[in-house]
Amino acid sequence: MKEKIEVIKDICIGCTICVKNCPFDAIKMEEKKAIIDLEKCTLCGACVPVCPPKAIVIQEKKADGTRDLTKYKGVMIFAEQKRGDIQSVSFELLGKGRELADKLGEKLIAILIGGKDIADQAKELISRGADKVIVVENEKLEAFLDESYSKILGRIISQEKPAIFLAGATAIGRSLIPRTAVEIYAGLTADCTSLDIDPETRELQQTRPAFGGNIMATILTPNHRPQMATVRHKVMKEAEPQDGRKGEVIIIEALSNELINRTKVEKFVEEEESTVNISEADIIVSGGRGMKGPENFKIIEDLALELGGAVGSSRAAVDAGWMPYSHQVGQTGKTVQPKVYIACGISGAIQHQVGMRSADIIVAINKDPHAPIFEIADYGIVGDVFEVVPKLTKKFQALNK
Repeated sequence: MKEKIEVIKDICIGCTICVKNCPFDAIKMEEKKAIIDLEKCTLCGACVPVCPPKAIVIQEKKADGTRDLTKYKGVMIFAEQKRGDIQSVSFELLGKGRELADKLGEKLIAILIGGKDIADQAKELISRGADKVIVVENEKLEAFLDESYSKILGRIISQEKPAIFLAGATAIGRSLIPRTAVEIYAGLTADCTSLDIDPETRELQQTRPAFGGNIMATILTPNHRPQMATVRHKVMKEAEPQDGRKGEVIIIEALSNELINRTKVEKFVEEEESTVNISEADIIVSGGRGMKGPENFKIIEDLALELGGAVGSSRAAVDAGWMPYSHQVGQTGKTVQPKVYIACGISGAIQHQVGMRSADIIVAINKDPHAPIFEIADYGIVGDVFEVVPKLTKKFQALNK
């Protein structure tokens, strides 16, 4: 972890090149020597390679294998929010985090970062299992910026010393948590589908797909803390709210250097979808290679609309350009957990199963009776999707009249 930056004055020649190259205006000249304003400096390192005499040095903290790991206690989760609304993945993390904390006999802490008045959402996190919520609110934090958020997270984790840190493997989590892991010199297991506590070592067992989804690997982090993992959305059950549950809310300030960013959010454009977002849908109708072309997804959309559900697809359909990536279900797409998942013309490779096997009910429609999808399906229909799906749509239309 980058720890300290300094200018070796005896070497500095006063060329001002570092001043011109600092993106944060953190360097100025005094008596023909470079001076770094540590309040503005983000340790980005842009000044180091351009300094001709190599007078600017960043000292790096090396791995310390002698840290006392017994000082690290509890489970901490990052409560993701968008435009002031806590995302459902946060409730999934609270559910699993509560389970892990109870097994360890320790506390569950949630971190909530956002704009003005985001602290109003802390009660929801407590009602769903958090013992303590640490809130950082500032108008400059309303929109997610990985640079600011990672600095804040790194500081809080270093102060609180959780044994386990969890976040969602969402677009935000995948951008934020690797940066945070570097900040605090911790390991990270990404895209976990299962988490548990080893009863003997009390270490976190982090399970994720490996080798293209052909095996499930369980990973341990015995020498570093916290044990960090991002968790796939919709593979774990949400924590249910409990009326009257008590907890502690702590509001802390963001430091000035934590609010400096090299990027800014110009505007947020919501993706328009003809049906329900597949990540939140109770019913999903998915099509695969068996649909034979983009025009044939119309029968999938008709059934989804009749059921009030969402349209999904396999990777094969997305790679062929038949459906947008936002509809892809599977290891390289979205993980979903609907009440009903209808797979139409999808063979059911393991990579696709990883993304949808947590559905309450799986219905498979495929003309190949040996397709792998039938092995995990609750109900299977061996038949031509172009005959079966329209008949299902007509049947539901009649029932809905």
